[in-house]
Amino acid sequence: MFDVKEVVRELQQMRDDGHLSDALLRRGVRMIASSDKRCSWVGVYLLNKEGNELWLHNYVGMPTEHAKIQVGQGVCGTAVAEKKNQNVADVSEVENYLVCNSDVQSELVVLIRAGDEIFGEIDLDSEDPKAFKPEDEAAVEAVADKLAEQLMAERR
Repeated sequence: MFDVKEVVRELQQMRDDGHLSDALLRRGVRMIASSDKRCSWVGVYLLNKEGNELWLHNYVGMPTEHAKIQVGQGVCGTAVAEKKNQNVADVSEVENYLVCNSDVQSELVVLIRAGDEIFGEIDLDSEDPKAFKPEDEAAVEAVADKLAEQLMAERR
């Protein structure tokens, strides 16, 4: 997995330099995608509460037709509906899985949240089965927490 301390440090430096969440979200996605060969796709979805859906903010990987995902739909929508991260070892076992790339075998979705407030999520796809371990989830969660700090600050 990527060097979580380096990514969080860089995101904090960007915050200190006055960058807004848009830049931090893009940088976080690019750093994760470029440093982990297991990831065939890395993206951020932001939650639109009025529409009860997730909107694709940015990504690295093949284009996806899923620019909007209803809460409760697929792995990404389930994460928000259940208010918990999703680490799916075999996506073929998920009944409501949204196929973006038929080669994807596993998926990790980590919520970007501050307390009970969910802002969105970081989504990682892999063509490897059982690609993501608990320590990978913890690393992505540390990045998500840093992003949530910025999103929360902008809402004040």
